[in-house]
Amino acid sequence: MSTGKLIVITGPSGVGKGTIVRSLLASHSQLSLSISATTRKPRSGEIDGRDYYFVDRQKFEAMIDNDRLLEWAEYAGNYYGTPKDKVEETINLGKWILLEIELVGARAIKQIFPSSLRLFILPPSLTELERRLRSRGKDSEEVIIRRLARAKEEIAASQEFTHCITNDNLGKTIQEIEKLIFDCNI
Repeated sequence: MSTGKLIVITGPSGVGKGTIVRSLLASHSQLSLSISATTRKPRSGEIDGRDYYFVDRQKFEAMIDNDRLLEWAEYAGNYYGTPKDKVEETINLGKWILLEIELVGARAIKQIFPSSLRLFILPPSLTELERRLRSRGKDSEEVIIRRLARAKEEIAASQEFTHCITNDNLGKTIQEIEKLIFDCNI
């Protein structure tokens, strides 16, 4: 049986990771998505078990204590983490799995899966990133300010990743990522 592939996609909030991942999944049936667990409340239209596993803090902390997460972090006042069993099961079945996670989680995954393909998505500029965050209309001013401050820290760490891709044109960005995923031997 062939070994599965693990592809990590990270970058600042608002850079387009979710849009990129949805496009990849829609176009490539061999890719699957690791669904993260989070303590944040669902946004409009999000569905438990499809977008995230929405859990309370107590359940998330039990997952930490029972070593049921590959990685986890607290971000913008909420926990986020990757359930271990689903990722390992998918890879062991020889399938390809995408992890759309934040920086701390991506660093942890590198330690567990050093041969993973690790992609960092960059915004064209911080000004454009701020425009994107504000245009979503999903976050308070306080949250936007925190996300922008965190984005500066994340961008400074982008060189830790296998590849950095600037999302200044969505179609071009997706094509570049497809080339990296399907042409790389990971």
